[in-house]
Amino acid sequence: MAKKPILTTTAGNPIADNQNSLTAGPRGPLLLQDYQLIEKLAHQNRERIPERTVHAKGWGALGDLVITADISKYTKAKALQKGARTSMLARFSTVAGELGAADAERDVRGFALKFYTEDGNWDLVGNNTPVFFVRDPYKFADFIHTQKRHPRTNMRSPTAMWDFWSLSPESLHQVTILMSDRGLPISPMHMNGYGSHTYSMVNARNERVWVKFHFKTEQGHRHYTNAEASEVVGKNRESFQEALFGAIEKGKFPRWKLQIQVMPEKNAGKHWYNPFDLTKVWPHGDYPPIDVGYFELNKNPENYFQEIELAAFSPSNVVPGISWSPDKMLQARIFSYADAHRYRLGTHYEHLPVNAARCPVHAYHKDGPMRFFPAETGNVDAYYEPNSFNGAVQDERYKEPPMEISSEAADRYNHRDGNDDYRQPGDLFRLMSRESRERLFNNYADAMAGVPVEIIKRQVAHCYKADPAYGEGLAARMGLSARIHSSPVAV
Repeated sequence: MAKKPILTTTAGNPIADNQNSLTAGPRGPLLLQDYQLIEKLAHQNRERIPERTVHAKGWGALGDLVITADISKYTKAKALQKGARTSMLARFSTVAGELGAADAERDVRGFALKFYTEDGNWDLVGNNTPVFFVRDPYKFADFIHTQKRHPRTNMRSPTAMWDFWSLSPESLHQVTILMSDRGLPISPMHMNGYGSHTYSMVNARNERVWVKFHFKTEQGHRHYTNAEASEVVGKNRESFQEALFGAIEKGKFPRWKLQIQVMPEKNAGKHWYNPFDLTKVWPHGDYPPIDVGYFELNKNPENYFQEIELAAFSPSNVVPGISWSPDKMLQARIFSYADAHRYRLGTHYEHLPVNAARCPVHAYHKDGPMRFFPAETGNVDAYYEPNSFNGAVQDERYKEPPMEISSEAADRYNHRDGNDDYRQPGDLFRLMSRESRERLFNNYADAMAGVPVEIIKRQVAHCYKADPAYGEGLAARMGLSARIHSSPVAV
């Protein structure tokens, strides 16, 4: 076997660890000095033009968020107070497909929401799944590469996808959801949405809690089988767009119930799972969902390009009372999304009408492409800060309480050490009916067509560790035999 070359940065510097971000302790947060993490994220944002690098194909509408419950003990966010009504924009999307891809493909769906609050824009950029394929942002660009076209064939590569997933056991939870019935909803209206990450809320007493956001469809869950989706795609590549646009035009306004899970700040280290791990859910038995309100989509855009294609969502946009957590993936996205928009739309993308805040904005960003608006600092002579010309100033009333972080040494901690990546996928499998399991195995088989058998064996072994019946069922469907032990599958 030929000797493998040493991985380096683009400047030729050898890389010692390409699996784990540099963090302050094993649970984070990230350190900005992790140059290669920033480099990978920034480079990925510039790999394709002009469409979005991921989530290129999307459908959207406008509506309102309505709060019906009192959660003021958790948050001081004005948009989340009982009786509040906030204008919003929603964009749904597929992850892997390009701008011209068919809507009805098996894929994770993006679920991006922009709320135009009186304290500025609040963006919640999630998916229709509560978890994701990776937990460390160091691996995000690598994962997305597997979803795009092979550099030689210029075709999607199932081998690349399954090779990566089978080498990344933390992906099994998301893969199980993707290969289940919920991996192919019939429309945006018939799927849930999730903030996915752990966020934080701060109340008027400056007390913090950790929180998960859930948006439960009120239209019910409906899904296609692969065969049904193939028939749909053969007739209409825009089935999601047609369904969403048509429903709103007919006055059948879709709704989603807003729920939150709330964890006391001090509970973060009390469970077998890391609450800041994007591949894990918080069991409802530990933290029951709390009803908060709903959002309704009741208006189609007048111009799709201006209101949906130019829309830019970023987890960096939070408002007083809502903030972040040590979730490594979330922290990377805080940088990566805004940077992607600066590249795709321009330096001042947040001044485009669809992205513009509907409250006063006072900032010191200067010049550059698309500088089509006047100074926002409060005085034309105040173009720096601090200044003596009545320019905008900070206000310590909006300071968040300090966040306690690990005092352990900064290092590249192996995120798989001591991490149970099989319990929750197994729990999900055990909830499935016999018919749902059969469809799960069939969906795996369709997705694995042409994949080398050694990669299939590796994936079956992960499924077996989650539940023996999971591994045995997949092995049988793939024409393999599974032995009842921890290293199953033999041809």
